[in-house]
Amino acid sequence: MVLKFCSKSSLVALVSEDEQKTIQRQKKQKVRKKLKNKKRAAIRLQAWWRGTLVRRTLLHATLRAWIIQCWWRLTVRRMQEKKRRKMLLDYSHKEQAVVKLQSLIRMWRVHWRYCQVLSAIYIIQGHWKYHNCQSCSLLRGHCVITATHLQFHIEIIDH
Repeated sequence: MVLKFCSKSSLVALVSEDEQKTIQRQKKQKVRKKLKNKKRAAIRLQAWWRGTLVRRTLLHATLRAWIIQCWWRLTVRRMQEKKRRKMLLDYSHKEQAVVKLQSLIRMWRVHWRYCQVLSAIYIIQGHWKYHNCQSCSLLRGHCVITATHLQFHIEIIDH
């Protein structure tokens, strides 16, 4: 500020005007600062609220994903259990079929050996009846059938 030669009263008026302008500027700066602080506080509050909303949304999404994952794991477990039961039933049916087939084959083999023994006995009896009439002897026999072979024990008893 440039001062010219003036009177004291005008100088005082100039100084007081300058002081007033300075005071007004300071007031304006304080008001601006308060507005800036209020704006910052509002921005912080808004940021906090947005963060809260985002965290809440993420929590809900996480819980929904967790529920879906639990459901899917349960569904997969049920499918695996169903598959395991089906495989177990198939295996047991095959085992039963194999056991039944083995049983039938063993039965057939025993029956076939038994028929062979009966045939042999009938032949021996026929020959012995013919021979018995001529010699009057008795025939006592014992037969043992095993899975692998056939044993005969025949005794001829004379009277």
